Amino acid sequence: MDKQAYLAQIDRVIAAGPYKADWGSLSRHATPGWYQDAKLGIFIHWGIYSVPGYHNEWYSRAMYDPKTPSYRYHVAHYGKPDQFGYKDFIPMFKGEKFDPAAWARLFCAAGAQYVMPVAEHHDGFAMYQTDFNRWNSVEMGPHQDVLGRLKSACQGEGLVFCASNHRAEHYFFMNNGRRIPSDVSDPAYGDFYGPAKDSNALLSYKMSATANDCRTEGPTEDYLEDWLVRCCEMVDRYRPQVVYFDWWIHNLAFKPYLKRFAAYYYNQAETWGVQVDINYKLQAFAPGCAMPDVERGALTEISPVPWQTCTAIGKRSWGYTKDNRFKSPYHVITDLIDIVSKNGRMLLNVGPKPDGTITKEETRVLQSLGDWLAVNGKGIYGTMPWRCYGEGMVRVKAGSFQDNKAKKYTPRDFRFTYKDGRIYAFQMLPGKNKTVRLRTFCTTAQDLDIRRVTWLGVGEVPFARSAKHLELQLPKTPGTLLPLCFELEMGNARETCKSAR
Repeated sequence: MDKQAYLAQIDRVIAAGPYKADWGSLSRHATPGWYQDAKLGIFIHWGIYSVPGYHNEWYSRAMYDPKTPSYRYHVAHYGKPDQFGYKDFIPMFKGEKFDPAAWARLFCAAGAQYVMPVAEHHDGFAMYQTDFNRWNSVEMGPHQDVLGRLKSACQGEGLVFCASNHRAEHYFFMNNGRRIPSDVSDPAYGDFYGPAKDSNALLSYKMSATANDCRTEGPTEDYLEDWLVRCCEMVDRYRPQVVYFDWWIHNLAFKPYLKRFAAYYYNQAETWGVQVDINYKLQAFAPGCAMPDVERGALTEISPVPWQTCTAIGKRSWGYTKDNRFKSPYHVITDLIDIVSKNGRMLLNVGPKPDGTITKEETRVLQSLGDWLAVNGKGIYGTMPWRCYGEGMVRVKAGSFQDNKAKKYTPRDFRFTYKDGRIYAFQMLPGKNKTVRLRTFCTTAQDLDIRRVTWLGVGEVPFARSAKHLELQLPKTPGTLLPLCFELEMGNARETCKSAR
């Protein structure tokens, strides 16, 4: 099917389905039940950029900018961009050790409930079979349908399959190559490097302003139609249950096409009989039409609507790099608890090597996370926020790109969740003695009938309540630096919540 035929199909599906391409209709879409309950997903950034493995996954853009370290690295190791361009990495991207079943087992062991591979990053290389892009992983590189194989493996482990698409930014992503001698300007590779729109508004040093201003220069109608068709083809072929979009779709030029995509996707999902959703950043979608995502960040209070943070175990890059630095298991676990306490879920990224193996550092974190969730997941999965998210002095900063440093929690910092008549209180840093005190559940702050307190993984613990605090007497010292979870089983007394800080 060519582009025009696909556009006609999109319009027919929208006309016939319950969802129309307007915010009023799309706002009737509800967050899927499975997604409300799911609290942990795995993001996967694997692509050509893993071959040079330098700086970060934006190597394909930076290698054409003489002002960047990536350009100097590229010239020193591969030659100038007119001698060795980004396309020349494709034969080196072999994925010879790619084992989707092993990946799925690891993600399942980590306690994840959904998996989100990047189907296409800003570089324009599709990790799936498509009729609209000859530069794809089936025809080149690993010669495998990466997305298809991952879907089969993940579903075999009971994981919900999702996909992200970052094609929007490809409109300008390689434009640095227009200003120097490079293969970006060679017509033979125009369908790979894309428009590579060269304009002052889309230069590297203005990208922060471009990311924040929805009124900056947008793509052409032809590019927007092409983007829409490619996205719709992806969902038709692979039926992901969430589609994640990166930041540039908030540009005003995308708005009509976002509405068409959402209406098409939601209508198609109705015929498939599955519950789906869309992730977006900034103000790309009207409230209630999709799930907002905060990149490498969090919220300071409980959100009235479900939300997600996408973050990574690697601190320096989403994709594989040789010098990446990694978060500790404690860092990831405490971030997960804080996010869930505020009605969020964590999409945790790994960046596999070009041969298809996952780094030992990321594997260790995933295994530790899974071990912790095996004991404490009762207070994470399927929960909702309690009437206050927690107590203590540590508060996260609002906004994106705030999570690279672990928070300095103390034994007096707690986070709360709720499920089925039980409050789950997480002590973010265990103390060195057997006494645990929570001010939020003192008799004057909470009119609660607490019948039983259980230390998950250990057993029931004695407790007493006073006007100052709820005091737990543990049978032993914790013996761990990872958060503890206490289950507070409630009776039928009138429940109120007064945040204690």
